[in-house]
Amino acid sequence: MSLLITTSVRSGDLLDHYQLEGLVATGGMASIFRATDTKTGRPVAVKVPHPGKVVDRLALERFHHETEIGRKFDHPGLVKMLPGDAGGRYAVMEWVDGRLLREIIDEQGNLPVGRAIRITLAICDALEYIHGRGVVHRDLKPDNVMVCAEDNIKLIDFGIARETKVNLWERAKPGEAVGTPGYAAPEQIKGKRGDARSDVYSLGMMLFEMLTGEVPFSGLDPLTAMNLRLLVDPPPLSGLNPDLPPRLEVIVHRALARDRADRHAGARELAFDLSELLPQETAAQLPESLTSF
Repeated sequence: MSLLITTSVRSGDLLDHYQLEGLVATGGMASIFRATDTKTGRPVAVKVPHPGKVVDRLALERFHHETEIGRKFDHPGLVKMLPGDAGGRYAVMEWVDGRLLREIIDEQGNLPVGRAIRITLAICDALEYIHGRGVVHRDLKPDNVMVCAEDNIKLIDFGIARETKVNLWERAKPGEAVGTPGYAAPEQIKGKRGDARSDVYSLGMMLFEMLTGEVPFSGLDPLTAMNLRLLVDPPPLSGLNPDLPPRLEVIVHRALARDRADRHAGARELAFDLSELLPQETAAQLPESLTSF
C-alpha cells in the first residue's frame, strides 16, 4: 500500500491556524518549519511529509506513530507534541531554542569531559522516563538530540520507538527500521528490535563521540564498521584522547559491550556510574530517579 502526498507547503502558508515562517530542517520523510500558532501567538515547529512523492505505508505509519507516542509523554527532556491536524497531514511540536548535538560535535570535535557527562546525564534522565513507561527510543544519535541552555536537552524523533509490551526481542519485520547504522546496538544490526539496553549502547556511542570527536571504527564504510562492532570491542578512548579519566573509559566500554547482558541494565545505572565522576555538589543536583537504587 502506498500514498501520494500531494499537499505542497512553503514559508508563508497557513495550515489551519499555524502560520509557516521558514524551513528549518528537512529529512527523508518530512520537512520541519518554524511556525506561529495564530490562536496563542507562540512559536511551534510543524512537520510536514514531503510533497510530490509516493510514500509507502510503513513510512506513513512511522510519521503518525511519532505523533501518537509523543503525546503520551510529559518530560522536560522530550520534545512535546501538540494538537495538530486531525487528518494526519502534519504534526505540531513545541518550538525548541537550541542546537543539534550533531552540529556541536561537528563544530567542536571532542567536548570537555564535564560537558559530555552533563549532556549524557540529561539524556539518561529522559531515557529513564520513557523506559519507565515501557518505550524504547531505538534511534538515539546526535542528530536526534537538541542541546538547549545550560546543556539541558530535548530528545526528538520517536518515529521508530516501540512499546515494550510487545516482544521486542522477536525479529524485526521485513522493511522495519531498527536504528541508524552508525549508532545501532549489535542486536539491532542482527535484526532484533532491542530493548532499553539497546538505547544504552547508542548513548554509549554518542558519549564516545563526544569525548573523542569520532565514533568507533570511523573512516570505514558503514557495512565494515557494523561488522566490526559485532566482532571486536571498540578501541580504547585513551588512544584518541589521553586526558580522559581511566574510570570514564571503563564506564563507556561497559555501555558499549557487544553482549547486552554485560551492559548497564538501563539509563539509571549508567547515570549512577557517571555521577561518581562529578564534583559532589554537582552530583547532588541530579534527579533522584538517576542516582538511587
